[in-house]
Amino acid sequence: MTVLPQSVISIQVPVVSAKQMQEIESCLFANGMPVAALMEKVGGLIARRIQALYPLERFQTVGVLVGPGHNGADALVVARELSFKGYQVRVYQPFERSKDLTTAHAQFARSLSIPFHPSIEELRSCDVIIDGLFGFGLERSIEGDLAHAIRELNQWSAPIVSIDVPSGLHTDTGEVLGVSVRATHTLCLGLWKLGLLQDTALEWVGQTELIDFDIPWPIIESVLGIPIPVQRLVKQQMLKQLPLVRDRTTHKYKQGHLLLVGGSQTYPGSIILAGLGARASGVGMLSIAVPMSLKSLIVARLLDAVVIGCDETEQGAIAQLPENLDLDRFDAIAYGPGVTTESVAVLERVLGCDRPLILDADGLNLLASLGVEQLHYRSALTVLTPHTGEFRRLLPQLADVSAIVAAQQAARGSNAIVVLKGACTAIAAPNGQIWINAESTPALARGGSGDVLTGLMGGLVAQAQRQGRSLEGAVQGAVWWHSAAGCWAAQQYTVMGVNAETLAMSLQSSLVFALG
Repeated sequence: MTVLPQSVISIQVPVVSAKQMQEIESCLFANGMPVAALMEKVGGLIARRIQALYPLERFQTVGVLVGPGHNGADALVVARELSFKGYQVRVYQPFERSKDLTTAHAQFARSLSIPFHPSIEELRSCDVIIDGLFGFGLERSIEGDLAHAIRELNQWSAPIVSIDVPSGLHTDTGEVLGVSVRATHTLCLGLWKLGLLQDTALEWVGQTELIDFDIPWPIIESVLGIPIPVQRLVKQQMLKQLPLVRDRTTHKYKQGHLLLVGGSQTYPGSIILAGLGARASGVGMLSIAVPMSLKSLIVARLLDAVVIGCDETEQGAIAQLPENLDLDRFDAIAYGPGVTTESVAVLERVLGCDRPLILDADGLNLLASLGVEQLHYRSALTVLTPHTGEFRRLLPQLADVSAIVAAQQAARGSNAIVVLKGACTAIAAPNGQIWINAESTPALARGGSGDVLTGLMGGLVAQAQRQGRSLEGAVQGAVWWHSAAGCWAAQQYTVMGVNAETLAMSLQSSLVFALG
């Protein structure tokens, strides 16, 4: 594990750009860490992980792609160590000139009779391939013979392990620079690289793992600052954000009171799904405001909720909340699932209260018509949870910006926490901090999944508000838990079997599994 003080263990998981990683490595070397010693340590860690993933009994021949820089030198250390363990190793080194350490490691590998080949074709029969062509920081496109070799490699059936970043992938954006190795596994070195945790990279990185080589925390802090500006959500960190422990003398009013507002004749199921998500959160009290014509349906599905019937429009949406409904009695409000775009008056009323507010679905589309600047007048927390389409309608000027930058700018501009949903969901705070949830599943690409998240998040925020815990932490915990439930349900029912109701019903089971 990276050396951290007790106060931040499992709390901050840094994500870095290429420039930041270069600065961290420079600090390591300036403080006396020999480059060669670090290379030996990293190479040994990678070799042991490859042995675990691809044991000699089944994978006897290993092809190693060697670049001209230190990524290539790392790959040569791995080649040597695997050769010592009995693997038959072959090296493809397409560059005539290399850095001094890479040249030295190549010379030693040749002295061990490890064969070097000028053509990648000589590695076609290998059982596994190790990609050490380029590490982090690549900026130029890969072209010519090397691009042709990579395209050929990607057609083979052998698994490919990329060291740090798949060769050809931009470290910061995850974009392909001409052509990229399509990895089966990516073993990221030291700290998570920003590009690996973006939707654009998912096709290329395969399964990602961190190879931690013990970077001292003071060095990380000196480069990144505190708080860490970009972090990855991980299970150990997120379990601490969930209200898993209760005082034995507590009662329902101490466990938060959430008001869900939504539903319509057009979308009657959305508010039910949000209610199921809220119920799974463990919130003490759940009230649901719906059009009067839906009240009996909601009561039948959510027996423990207080259902508030509201006047409705001719099209069956909520026209307004009851005048005697005191919004201040709730700990949090979630508005949007199934409301349609008719209930502007309802949005204006909930915007005017001082309760933490979560906006989703048509709540966001209605906000787009009013303008996000309305949020600057709120004294309480606002959370926006758009998918890409909703985000473009809400902030069209950010439509062509990368997800992480877009979420960050949106949060600063709206004074709200922005949860930009995707395969890698970005959570941005108004102060510029970003959290990335990279553990997800395409099983969540189903209508209603977002409604479940809205209810779950609302329930967790209500509990955090009542108990004086971090509201940001509750938002992060909801995003992580929702994804974890999707992953768990996909394992049980396949990606085709995870409808929104199944997802909601899987929340508690997935949490029990996560707790082990």
